[in-house]
Amino acid sequence: MSGIKVGYALTGSFCTFEKSLKQMEKLVNEGVDVLPVMSFNAYNLDTRFGKAKDFRAYIENLTGRKIIASITDAEPIGPGKLADVLVVLPCTGNTLAKLAAGIYDTPVTLAVKSHLRNQRPVVIGVSSNDSLSSTAKNIGALLNYKHYYFIPMRQDDFVKKPFSVVCDFDKLKETVEAALYGKQLQPILI
Repeated sequence: MSGIKVGYALTGSFCTFEKSLKQMEKLVNEGVDVLPVMSFNAYNLDTRFGKAKDFRAYIENLTGRKIIASITDAEPIGPGKLADVLVVLPCTGNTLAKLAAGIYDTPVTLAVKSHLRNQRPVVIGVSSNDSLSSTAKNIGALLNYKHYYFIPMRQDDFVKKPFSVVCDFDKLKETVEAALYGKQLQPILI
């Protein structure tokens, strides 16, 4: 994967930031050029999982790049062909709904729109407590859209959170490699 340019977008599933950042670190350590993007909430909100300023500092130090955190800064991703593949990890139900409906009002959704103008792959890593309820229709829609690929996913706690699904973060690299060849890594449901 060395030499690949990966746009790496994070949305507000804060409980999975640690897992996502480990994957980002693995990519950087393999020589991948990572362009970080964050949604407004991911960029700004402090939660019980950590302070926003700490996540921002870690990401910018790791990648050596300033985080794209505005709509105007996300727009050039497509025209400039700044990424070979764009990863959204974690991807919340809110972001899935906006992408399925063609709503591009955050840095992450506009990054996706801009990137897709070149018919380049977008890799989605679902992390949502309502994936098997209200968000299911949006996952289904995106599975049918061209250039969208999903990191394999599973229910993460079927007893306490029966509608919750999270991707297998360790399958990011395999999913990206498959997506670069226009293939969906299988099985999607694990």
